[in-house]
Amino acid sequence: MTGGWRDGLRLSFGTLTVLPAGMPSRVDRKVGGRAMVLAPVAGAVVGGIAAGVIALAQLVKPEADLLAAVLGVLVVAGLSGALHLDGLADFADALGSRRDRETMLRIMKQSDIGPFGVVAIIGVLLLDVAALTACLQADFGWQALLIATTASRLTLPWSCRTSIPAARPDGLGTIVAATVRPLTATITTTAVLAAALALTWLSPAASPIRYAGSAAAVLLTVATSLATTRRARTALGGTTGDVLGATVELALPVALLPLALTT
Repeated sequence: MTGGWRDGLRLSFGTLTVLPAGMPSRVDRKVGGRAMVLAPVAGAVVGGIAAGVIALAQLVKPEADLLAAVLGVLVVAGLSGALHLDGLADFADALGSRRDRETMLRIMKQSDIGPFGVVAIIGVLLLDVAALTACLQADFGWQALLIATTASRLTLPWSCRTSIPAARPDGLGTIVAATVRPLTATITTTAVLAAALALTWLSPAASPIRYAGSAAAVLLTVATSLATTRRARTALGGTTGDVLGATVELALPVALLPLALTT
């Protein structure tokens, strides 16, 4: 791995997780774009650790699927530093205010969480736990979480594609916005899709409908990114770090739901 990609990997882990990754030797827009392309790798590591926790919980208490699901979701949130949940709350509060662009951007910079933010966080966490519980009951739990955490981070290269500018002149958005070419995002998507199908093939009782669920999980996260960034561009004029975090959090239940419904 070249120095630029190594810096991108460090930046990806440094901004998307609480895991020790070291400091990149430089941080610029080129490194920022590579960090977003490598975001699914960070998601896979977070998901892998959470999957291990789920497997351990099931080993100790095989019938406690709900408990294992809650633990898995909490580990993902904790290893992400709750950063994406905070972004989701800020974005929800901004959109919920239905104010002008400058006011919404100001709301997103405030440290408090309003009612729309609270509802958004509770809603996605409930969906995460419910969908993951259904996957666990179908003996596809840790695999589903690993697929979903990886696919949800796939939203980042799509959210940072070259047609989406930064909404403000400061913050994370200025480093990563408009840094990823659509072709690069497409190649990354293909790699994640292949990995998801391979993991499904290795799981017990693999079936055509389960393959379809895994493919849908990946492709729907891309659709989530496209829809969210379009809304952000309309309301805010572009993307921000909070929008990126919100997209990741929205994509996680979007990925888990087809996996739950096809197991």
